[in-house]
Amino acid sequence: MQSHVLAAGYSTTGWVVGYTIGGVIVLVVVALVVPILLLARSIGNEAPKINAGLTDAVHNTAPLAALRTTIEHATIIIGGLQRGRARLGG
Repeated sequence: MQSHVLAAGYSTTGWVVGYTIGGVIVLVVVALVVPILLLARSIGNEAPKINAGLTDAVHNTAPLAALRTTIEHATIIIGGLQRGRARLGG
């Protein structure tokens, strides 16, 4: 009598194959998901450093907002200098 045949005459080979395929699929999924989770953890660990760098960048570039005002004042000064030069004949 075969080991995969029950007393009622039913074969368990299909169940064994099914469980084996299911186990292999689970192992493949785990093998694909674990590296993704490790990468996500690595990115999560770097996030505070990135945020600190961006905060510093905002602080360091804040004076650039006043650049337009500086350009406007410089334009007015240059205009005054040009008018003064023209009056002096230069």
